[in-house]
Amino acid sequence: MNQYFNGLTGNVITRKNPLYNEARQEWNRAIQRFPLAIVYCYNKNDVANAVIWARQRCIPIRIRSGGHNYEGYSTGNEVLVIDISNLNTLEISDTYLIVDGGVNNKQLYDFVSSQGYPFPGGTCPTVGLGGLVSGGGWGLSCRLMGLGCDSLTELELIDAEGNIIKANSVENKELFWACRGAGGGNFGIIVSMVFRLPPKVDMVTLFQFYYPDTDRKKQARFLQVWQKWLKDLDQRMSLQANVYHSQEDDFAIYGRGFFYGTEAEAQSLLQPIISLGCCRLTLEYLPFYEAITKIGAVYPDSERFQSTGRFVVKPLNPQEIYEAVGLIREVPIGSVYSSLSLYALGGEVGEKSPYETAFFYRDASYILLIQSVWEEKRYASENKRWVSRKFKYLKSITQGSYVNFPYSGLMDYLEEYYGWNAKRLRLVKKKYDPENVFHFPQSIG
Repeated sequence: MNQYFNGLTGNVITRKNPLYNEARQEWNRAIQRFPLAIVYCYNKNDVANAVIWARQRCIPIRIRSGGHNYEGYSTGNEVLVIDISNLNTLEISDTYLIVDGGVNNKQLYDFVSSQGYPFPGGTCPTVGLGGLVSGGGWGLSCRLMGLGCDSLTELELIDAEGNIIKANSVENKELFWACRGAGGGNFGIIVSMVFRLPPKVDMVTLFQFYYPDTDRKKQARFLQVWQKWLKDLDQRMSLQANVYHSQEDDFAIYGRGFFYGTEAEAQSLLQPIISLGCCRLTLEYLPFYEAITKIGAVYPDSERFQSTGRFVVKPLNPQEIYEAVGLIREVPIGSVYSSLSLYALGGEVGEKSPYETAFFYRDASYILLIQSVWEEKRYASENKRWVSRKFKYLKSITQGSYVNFPYSGLMDYLEEYYGWNAKRLRLVKKKYDPENVFHFPQSIG
């Protein structure tokens, strides 16, 4: 290794390393950046050394675990990527889960389910838990158990001086508040977390529904029913649905979710949402681990895409719904999949005040995301322009943006991501990172 990188510990991958090209990739392969180096840290000391080394040389820092930041803010050109994915030990003490900062969803579920527990984590297996939780943490158990951040009781973070800071409801409580919803990487590098475990669960019902060959009118009707149905839905049910176009299915609707109860109860609850005609419904009563594994199995190893997600706080009226589903009727050139995706909120998510954690949009009933996926590089510009054009209308009928679905096209991004919590977050940033060492596009500053 070049002597320039002396002082870094862990596994340092530089441009001369044959592993560099693969190591620099994000999950979204539309993001192509060329960092100065990637350092894979094996312990907290490696992380601290990396922070200190970069500061001494005035090299920008990026923090990466799963590499799933949609806009690639966990990498960059001429930066030091501090990758903590090898910090991945887990243990249970009493009814608490203690994890390192680099644990991903698959590692989490493998471990907790072996002990009989579910968990309000995410759906994609390779997403890092630290990034998921620090942005709030939506998942298919959120309406029953709250967001991922709602179970967090303590964390350890390495600050800009390389020191380990503990934060909880008593110690550094402002930092603890901020790290539950304000997005990853703003205040330091989270290297460990403690979560309160939910009650043990043996079985859940995994359900999936599919409407093939849907016209605009039917897609609009689905969204109308979705809004009304979701308002009083049993909080034991969480789900996500897509109104979409794909090369295989043309225009269709697909949804999936968990119900913490029996198949019969789930089918009864789903009646309004599956009653539009020609719906294919499957229900499976499974151990939690089998259910979450089936959900995770559909995710590819990587994609090329552009997306952004907004909060629906006020129900959309029929005209707004009709216009919204019309956004995807014009298919972008080269797109293999384009959609409006709906992520159910409510239930326990809405039981907390918008000010109790940094996750502000507690009153939203669901997240509405627009996206396009393409395979060939030559279609990138057209698909990104398509999202940009469609986003203008989506923004006009929604409030705020979900920081875990970031979008570089936002102007007042702090207010969009954090609402009325933005001012308080600036003060936390000033206290814990006064020199703005942890900065990136759309960071708090």
